[in-house]
Amino acid sequence: MSQRRSNRAVVDGWVVLDKPVGLTSTQAVSRLKRIYNAQKAGHAGTLDPLASGILPVAFGEATKTVPFVQDGEKAYRFTVKWGAESNTDDSDGEITRRSDKRPERAEIERLTPQFIGDILQTPPQFSAIKISGQRAYDLAREGETVELKARAVTIHSLTIEACSPEETVFYMACGKGAYVRAIARDLGRLMGCYGHVTALRRTRVGPFVEDDSYTLDEIENQKMAGEALLSVEAGLTELPCVVVDRDTAARLRRGGSVILRGRDAPAEGVVYAACGGVPVAFGEVVEGALEPSRVFNLPF
Repeated sequence: MSQRRSNRAVVDGWVVLDKPVGLTSTQAVSRLKRIYNAQKAGHAGTLDPLASGILPVAFGEATKTVPFVQDGEKAYRFTVKWGAESNTDDSDGEITRRSDKRPERAEIERLTPQFIGDILQTPPQFSAIKISGQRAYDLAREGETVELKARAVTIHSLTIEACSPEETVFYMACGKGAYVRAIARDLGRLMGCYGHVTALRRTRVGPFVEDDSYTLDEIENQKMAGEALLSVEAGLTELPCVVVDRDTAARLRRGGSVILRGRDAPAEGVVYAACGGVPVAFGEVVEGALEPSRVFNLPF
């Protein structure tokens, strides 16, 4: 029985979507995959339906670079409403606790340093974390009480952009795995006023920022779709680049290790190799030799 050939195109590169509120990350990827008629696509970090902002989507060979983008620094602007806590820690959930107290700006500023640096954070009950193979939010929706362990996360900064008695707008820069909703929940509990997120926008994921992003309406315009497609290399820009010649590139593509030469060649660490401006492979440098862990099938 003959296999049916796909009529989808080979598309390699990144698109930084400005995801609208109400759309899931999976739905967003499906929309972009359809627009570009692409064979393969995936995103670098889930963004809740309630949230808007940066959703980097990788196509084809760029999907190999997703882990580097996911592990990069994130930045969020979010609004916390005081006086109530919900079971989802945002405005989509049911209110579970209330308080008449409203915090003053000085109190918030005094306590936010406790949430900066390397901290332990318990993820929200409604999160994408897997428990025995099932997503925590699926279990929570079925009425189960989910026991999630506190995890080590890094918060680089947490600042107030606007403040009123009813709500506060924060800007946060953080590492992988940190939850904005958990910050709102824990800060509200600490002050005894409770709180939940009512608006959330992601402004950075790894090397990608808002200036790199396009809306769905813009991307659905054929001309803008071409402009929005960034190179595969765009997902690797936070790694050191080693420039190699064609013979070395061919060896790396076959999975062979190569000795890196030259004054600026790194002696260790994770790098990627490029030939003629085209990424060839990435891997770890051990004692001056690059051991490729993944290779790219791109013409150079």
